[in-house]
Amino acid sequence: MISVVIPTGETARRLIPTLASLVPGAAAGVVREVLLVDSAGSADVAEIADAAGCEYVAGAADHGARLRQGAAAARASWLLFLEPTGLLQEGWAREVRSFTDQVERTGETDRRAATFRLALDGFGVSPRIRESVGMLRHAITGRPRPDQGLLLHRRLYEALGGHTPGAHATSRLMARIGRRRLVLLRSQILLPED
Repeated sequence: MISVVIPTGETARRLIPTLASLVPGAAAGVVREVLLVDSAGSADVAEIADAAGCEYVAGAADHGARLRQGAAAARASWLLFLEPTGLLQEGWAREVRSFTDQVERTGETDRRAATFRLALDGFGVSPRIRESVGMLRHAITGRPRPDQGLLLHRRLYEALGGHTPGAHATSRLMARIGRRRLVLLRSQILLPED
């Protein structure tokens, strides 16, 4: 049903929890494949991909080019772009299935995309304040943080021209999607506070 594209590089140690958070989606039949598009040519990432049953793709150094490579190699019609530090939280697979089913049922595959709610790892007031600021930013600008994940149909991805080269490729793609077409799912993605 969905292909998950994760651009990797110097992030092998944080990758295992991210892949573990995808297991409920694989068990529910939501995740068809996971592609690790690696820029570092890291033996660690290739080893993790092999052990986890992911596809390892040797990628370009450019972040946007890696995302585009992953999309080109993906076999599913739905694409989920995740950063290697994002941990999808409980209920995400059900939420993704509900979103994709509704979008397909209403014929809006070329007009709707989705992202996850922001949750920051950490205790105390600081992460909660930063989450609130992130939600406020999203409410005002319609743009979430680029590391909150992006789910969209391949038809919309191609119509928008996909990821452009550069470090801010996902931000630019979200801007092209636009505020009115980007749905904020109820399920969260847990990101490091840094």
